[in-house]
Amino acid sequence: MAQSEETTNMQVSMIKAFTDNYIWAISSNATNKIALVDPGDADVCINFIKQQGVQLSSILITHHHADHVGGIEELVAYCQSNGWPITVYGPKNENIPDRNVALSDEDKITLDDLGFEFSIIGVPGHTSGHIAYLSQDNLFCGDTLFSAGCGRLFEGTPAQMLNSLEKLSALPERTRVYCAHEYTLANLNFALTVEPTNSELIHYYNKVIKLREQGTATIPTSILLEKKINPFLRCHTNSMLESVTDLSGEIVADKLTAFTIIRTLKDKF
Repeated sequence: MAQSEETTNMQVSMIKAFTDNYIWAISSNATNKIALVDPGDADVCINFIKQQGVQLSSILITHHHADHVGGIEELVAYCQSNGWPITVYGPKNENIPDRNVALSDEDKITLDDLGFEFSIIGVPGHTSGHIAYLSQDNLFCGDTLFSAGCGRLFEGTPAQMLNSLEKLSALPERTRVYCAHEYTLANLNFALTVEPTNSELIHYYNKVIKLREQGTATIPTSILLEKKINPFLRCHTNSMLESVTDLSGEIVADKLTAFTIIRTLKDKF
């Protein structure tokens, strides 16, 4: 299943995969070429390509986990069988199948077929080499930032993840956040245990309940919204420090300690 949304001259379409993954298809009205972000499942992507009558020319990978890279080899083979040139971009410090271009923090790439330039943001934490892609106020951040949550720390440290999230929260508030999973409701259930008096959080929770009952996606979100409701972006606030102090039974006066505690609590939630 796919749904499309246009932002400036970039169009971003959602392709649902597995239980709760989102693969993003990036396109433009000026061409029939597309780029795919984190195609873990080749079959749903090929179905999308056929249904839309488009040509895959680029694959953008944020990190090496199987549900993000699992479709690369089949998609490359599919492109080759059709005579389509294909370029696979991915993090330099991770093992990415068929990667042609290795990327690091502050790199820039241009997808010539689409005419879009992307800035690369290094966001280690979930994995050691995780990157995000930013173009035209559209952020494709894999499993680093979720709506009302953040990724588990499989390879990185709390300090790394907090620094990565601070990079993203410093982006313009209008930035649209295209993460890779529909985890929002579960994240909100946890967030309410950490900051139960946050009125913005309560309002958004009630909205998301209705959206999910209707089968409507909660992604993309925005940096503006996440700064209001995401506990992992609010570790510096007095309300969060006070709440974590109450939850932990110890005085918590700095954001890294607060982040570390709530990430541990979320892992057990």
